[in-house]
Amino acid sequence: MNVLDAITNRSSTREFLDKTVDKETIRQVLDVAKWSPSGTNLQPWKVYILTGKTLKKVSAEIVNAFDSGDAGKAEYEYYPTVKAEPYHSRRFACGMALYKALGIGRGDADKRRQNWVANYQFFGAPVALILTLDNRLRQGAWIDAGLFLQSVMLSARGFGLETCPEFSIAAFPHIIKPLLGIPDSCTLVTGMALGYGAPDAPVNNYRTEREPVDGFTQWFD
Repeated sequence: MNVLDAITNRSSTREFLDKTVDKETIRQVLDVAKWSPSGTNLQPWKVYILTGKTLKKVSAEIVNAFDSGDAGKAEYEYYPTVKAEPYHSRRFACGMALYKALGIGRGDADKRRQNWVANYQFFGAPVALILTLDNRLRQGAWIDAGLFLQSVMLSARGFGLETCPEFSIAAFPHIIKPLLGIPDSCTLVTGMALGYGAPDAPVNNYRTEREPVDGFTQWFD
C-alpha cells in the first residue's frame, strides 16, 4: 500500500470480520513497526498480544467490572479537565459523528451503553495489543510510544489489517495487569484492536474532520 494512502485513508475501525489473524502475520506487523524511531534508540515499548481465550477473559472481566459500576481509572490523564477550546468542540463533534454512523439517538441510553461496552470487547477484533511503558522512563518515552503506535497501525494496513487504538482500555489497569502479569513498575498506556475490518459496516465508513494545514501552522521566512 502506498504510504500516503495508508495514512490518509486510515481510520479507527470499530467492526471487524470474524476472521483469525495468524501469529506469523501479527509478528510481521510488529517486525516492521519495531523500526520506529526513539530517543537514543531506547525502544521503550512493551507489547502484550492477546488472542483466543485470553482475549475473551480480559474482555469479560472488564465488561463485568463496568456492569458493576466500575468506570475504571487510567494511570495517567489523557483529556483536558476543563472544556478548553477548540478541543472540547472537536471531541463533541467526534462523538456525534460516531453516534450518527451507528444510528444512536441522543436519548438512547441502551444503545450508548452497548457501544461503550464494545470498546471493552475490542470491537470483536481477533487480536488485542496492550502497550506499556517502564515507569523509570521520562516524558520523552511517551513520544516514542506514539511514534511506535502509528507505525503499528500503518504496518497493519500493509498486511490488509485495520486497527483501533483504545485509551478506554487503559482505564482498567487494576484488572488487566494481574491477568497478564504486568508489573506495577509499568504504566498501561493503551490498548489496540487489530484484525480484518468489516468494509461495509456503517461505523467503518464515516470520517472525522481534520484541521487544514493553515489552521495549525505558522510560517517564518
